[in-house]
Amino acid sequence: MSEAPDRTATVERNTKETQITVTVNLDGSGELSAETGLPFLDHMLDQIARHGLIDMSIKASGDLEIDAHHTVEDIGITLGQAINQALERTGIRRYGHAYVPLDEALSRVVVDFSGRPGLEYQVQFVRGAVGSFDVDLFHEFFQGFVNHAFVTLHIDNIRGKNAHHQIETIFKAFGRALRLAIEIDPRASTVIPSTKGSL
Repeated sequence: MSEAPDRTATVERNTKETQITVTVNLDGSGELSAETGLPFLDHMLDQIARHGLIDMSIKASGDLEIDAHHTVEDIGITLGQAINQALERTGIRRYGHAYVPLDEALSRVVVDFSGRPGLEYQVQFVRGAVGSFDVDLFHEFFQGFVNHAFVTLHIDNIRGKNAHHQIETIFKAFGRALRLAIEIDPRASTVIPSTKGSL
C-alpha cells in the first residue's frame, strides 16, 4: 500500500508593497491562522479553510496605510501559488462546484484545475463596502488566485440583498468547490484527469 502524498506547501512573497507567507495542508481539518491586518478578509479566509477542509496559515504585512488593494491581491496570488505547489494533479477529481445560500443570498462557484488561468466573475454587490472593506477588492483576490493556481474559476452571485451575505456565500462556495476538486478520486487515483494526459 503506497503512502498518501504530502500535500503541503509554504510560499513566501516579498515585494516593496507586501510581505506574505502562506502555508497550506490540502488534507487538513479546516484550521486557519490568519494575520492580515484586515479582519473582514480574515473572516472570509476562514470560510475557505473550514469549508475546503484546508489548513491554512496566512501572515501578511502590507501598505494598508495607502490602501488594502496590494495586500488583498497579493494574498490571493500567494495562496494560489501555495495550493498549486501542494497539489499533485494525478488522481484528483479536477472539477468542483457548489451552491451556497445564506438567508436571502445565493452563490454558485465552479472550479477546474485545468492548468489554464481564467476567471468569470459575475457579482453585483448591493453596496460598495462592508464596514471599511472595499468589496471590489474581492475580484482582485480571485484574479490573483486563478493566475497562480492555474485554475479556471466561475463565480456567480445569483441573488442577494446584503453585501456581507453575498460575499460570504461566495467564499463558502469557493471552499466547497475547492474541496471537491482537489479530492483524490479513489476510482482514478493514478490517472491524470485529462484526455491529453497532462494538466
